[in-house]
Amino acid sequence: MQQTDKDKILDEIFNNDSLGLLKVLPKSSPARNADERLLASFQEIVDFYEKNNNQEPTPNPSNIAEYQLYSRLKNLRESEEKILALASVDKYNLLQSVKQEINSIDDIFSDNTFDLLNTDSEGLFDFKHTPKETERAETDFVARRKPCKNFKKYEPLFKAVQNDLANSKRKLLPFTETLLSPGNYYVNNGILLYLESVDYEKRKWLRGEKENNRVREFEDGRTRTIFENGTESNLLLRSLAKALIMNGRAVTENIEKVNEGFIEKFSSITEEDEEAGYIYVLKSKSTDNRITSIQNLFKIGYSKTEVTERIKNAEKEPTYLMAPVDYIAGWKCYNMNPQKFEQLIHNFFGNSCLEIDVFDEKGKRYTPREWFIAPIEVIEQTIELIINGKVINYKYDAENMTIIKR
Repeated sequence: MQQTDKDKILDEIFNNDSLGLLKVLPKSSPARNADERLLASFQEIVDFYEKNNNQEPTPNPSNIAEYQLYSRLKNLRESEEKILALASVDKYNLLQSVKQEINSIDDIFSDNTFDLLNTDSEGLFDFKHTPKETERAETDFVARRKPCKNFKKYEPLFKAVQNDLANSKRKLLPFTETLLSPGNYYVNNGILLYLESVDYEKRKWLRGEKENNRVREFEDGRTRTIFENGTESNLLLRSLAKALIMNGRAVTENIEKVNEGFIEKFSSITEEDEEAGYIYVLKSKSTDNRITSIQNLFKIGYSKTEVTERIKNAEKEPTYLMAPVDYIAGWKCYNMNPQKFEQLIHNFFGNSCLEIDVFDEKGKRYTPREWFIAPIEVIEQTIELIINGKVINYKYDAENMTIIKR
């Protein structure tokens, strides 16, 4: 067959391709480009705005999804390039924010972004769950108190802590010396106090003759301790510790602030970020006596999917002890490795891991490794220590169920 005949036949084949079988289209990529990701991320903010009666997302630490949308909107407003790129779809003018300048106290009170300035008609200084003033015992350091000249600086902080306690955002824990640290709050004989600072110094203690007069060094120093009644003291740190051991409590951090710190530390969310998963805390609803007899038993785990979706069939899974569970707390993770975070928590509580065998529906034996015996307040404190990077200085005392220094 001549070349011209072949060309003629090929032309006929291509010209009569009625089904388009011979047309080669460029391969499409499922990956979104930067513009598409930007548009999709902004559309989530618009959807929130429409679903919530034209209200913008707020920095609400108790609602992590809303907090993330708030952070995203804030970042978009700071970029003129992104504002221009989204101008055609910004039908509610969400990107045209008016920045309020703070020039006076009145400006601060008029810009109550975090809803921290609301009043409490019942009185935040009414400490209802502690003895009355006339019933409070005199302590060794009362005589050394003096009026705090700049108490106005601390008064709103005491009110905020009182409010947190009243709303279960903070809790009172049995005091141990390992919990004594500057920047924390405590209660002694019903009085809320704030340990602002310590001038540390090494001191020596000569032990008795039975101990061969051995000299032991320990840390002590003058403190600046502020009390809710408007006084302050420079008592020694050891004296404060002794008073709190005799009749004191430690005040935990605000759990919402812990969650917020988690977000700020690990979640500088942009439109290009992808969700990494969830860290969660669960409590078993098992009726097994081996489990119900254990107090402060919690599962600390990681899930790539929504926790409520993940645990809906808990009674059929050995990792959940073949029983339903209660969802106690959870943190949504971005820009981090949740598996490593989970592993760090597990290592911290490793000496309190539950040792128990469970059997699935087919009789196969399992030994779950994500259940730990620790109070929920201690678990929350541990997460905070991981967030601020101080966890390496502490360990978990399983016997006393508290955090101690290494």
